[in-house]
Amino acid sequence: MMRPSLFALAGFLAAASLFLFTASAAVPISQWPTAIFSLGPARLDEIILLHGLFPRAGVALVAGAALGLSGALLQQLLRNPIADPSTLGISAGAQLAIVIATLFFPALLDGHRALVALSGAAIAALIVFALAWRTSFEPVTMVVSGMLVGVTAAALSASLTLAQGEYLMSLVTWNGGSLGQQDWSVFNALSLQLFLAMAAAAVLLRPLLILGLGDASARSLGINLRGVRLAVAVLATLLAGMVAANVGLISFVGLVAAALVRGCGVRSPLAALALSPLAGGLFLWFCDGVVQTVAGASGETFPTGSVTALAGGPLLLWLLPKVRSLQGAQRPQGSVRRINAIKGFTILATSLPFVVTIALLVGNDGHGWTLLTLQTAADLSSLRWPRLVAAAGAGGLLALAGAILQRLTGNAMASPEVIGVSGGAGLGFAFVLTLFPMSGPYSMVAGAALGGLAANSAVLAFARRQTLPSDKLLLAGIAISSLSSAVLAVLIAAGDQRAWQILAWIGGSAASVTPGVAIFLASLSIIVMMASMFLVRWLTLLPLGVTMSRSLGVPIAASRVVTLALCGLATGAASVLVGPLSFVGLIAPHIAARAGFIRARDHLAASFFLGAVIMAFADFGARTATFPYELPLGLFAAMVGAPYLIWLITRK
Repeated sequence: MMRPSLFALAGFLAAASLFLFTASAAVPISQWPTAIFSLGPARLDEIILLHGLFPRAGVALVAGAALGLSGALLQQLLRNPIADPSTLGISAGAQLAIVIATLFFPALLDGHRALVALSGAAIAALIVFALAWRTSFEPVTMVVSGMLVGVTAAALSASLTLAQGEYLMSLVTWNGGSLGQQDWSVFNALSLQLFLAMAAAAVLLRPLLILGLGDASARSLGINLRGVRLAVAVLATLLAGMVAANVGLISFVGLVAAALVRGCGVRSPLAALALSPLAGGLFLWFCDGVVQTVAGASGETFPTGSVTALAGGPLLLWLLPKVRSLQGAQRPQGSVRRINAIKGFTILATSLPFVVTIALLVGNDGHGWTLLTLQTAADLSSLRWPRLVAAAGAGGLLALAGAILQRLTGNAMASPEVIGVSGGAGLGFAFVLTLFPMSGPYSMVAGAALGGLAANSAVLAFARRQTLPSDKLLLAGIAISSLSSAVLAVLIAAGDQRAWQILAWIGGSAASVTPGVAIFLASLSIIVMMASMFLVRWLTLLPLGVTMSRSLGVPIAASRVVTLALCGLATGAASVLVGPLSFVGLIAPHIAARAGFIRARDHLAASFFLGAVIMAFADFGARTATFPYELPLGLFAAMVGAPYLIWLITRK
């Protein structure tokens, strides 16, 4: 095992070598003294060296150190080895706030950029911590909640950017974590902020270390538990927000930094907190050196944050066995009151025709809502019914997948967005765009299906491990989603037509659905629904825990593989239409459970019907709310899901 000092030296030499290689290409090293100390007018290459490359290296070191410290603080606070500003959605919240301010309130950014970013980071952190409060900040629930918040914020950012036109592609690149500099102002600001944060961390160090002894011991030693936790959480959020305000979204640096420190054999919490900033700075500097080296050789530029995410995904997979899990199982959240199944399904069955009638007979002419005549509705029906049927089929598939996942993992925050299939589908979609730019829509669908299948296969490989608790399967999906998102960020940052097609897919749209695609998606949803009925016994027993389920004859590995394969099929097919986000897979099973559909068979069927109704209504809203402009389907559905999450927080 490499000693920390040797590892730090090796990291410094690797990062410095890449920097020297890039910088010497601009100005030979022998001319650096002249460029630095000369009092005469500087040449263009010397200006690039002194005010571009040097401050860029400094910003990489300081930003990486800030993220490393933020990750170390969160991991020590939550006793969670996969806590990080990116896995908890904090960085994505800061990113969304910057995007909203840039597009709608640009005056706020004049001297208040840091405040805007910190506000977004604070709101995201508040939501994640509130969602995990009732489970005592259990690691898997924390990360799943952070993933949902982060994906929501990222999808909103992409959709808003897409709606504003091609002139904002620079904002997309910046969102990916660009370290390019024009002067030393960012370095000076981040250095001062990091110094103040480290001073505050030093003050909180002793009570934070005592918290590691357990709540009872810390309380007996006079530690204010809530006060210390709040102070540390605020400090970690401030660090992440400051970095996001200055350089954009940099993923997984805190996670990687702490993992590198532990990999060197450091076990003392004090030493880990002290060395994580150093490891984070060197790691980000090295990643930026890789970016500049590749850009110099190929001419392609892409954000540094995408490279850090490529490293974070595999690291999450490696850390899975080290994460503590829930003790016991959780049943899907909801009322214990049971509902008469016939009565409940009768109500659901009558709601679907109601939504269909509204979708076909109500429109928006740009001046307000209007009731169409029967002749006008008939003329428009050929345009409306395919997208309505496709949206309902996609909603049913996502809701069914969410219900299965929540029962399989015992985690009430499980949803199709976090099992990695949506990210894999996006990667397959982008792969076809890159290699076959002139291909048609069926090729795109095939590529997305193959990508989702590949991602699902990777998750299934983890599902075969009987020693891995079910709730940790969600983390495998999150890791694969992170890898997919990193590659998509690289392609989006290219700024060509391919980037806009990927952004459009992220938002989701049913506008181009053909009758054949609609019938196929609806038929597939019915087939998957019927297949799920054969899993009822497994899904009834699996929430009881691995030991109890095995004693009752449930084949643990086989049940996981079959159920996850079915979820992957449903999610991959629906993601082609609605993109990687809809929230239907999260909220429909919750609503069904709270309505009284508790038995597994009833819960699955009710979730399916609710998902179809919600997504059909979302398509109507996305099409008419801002007519003649159409909102992304996934984004509009997320607008329904986000308030539900907030409401869920307020429940006892």
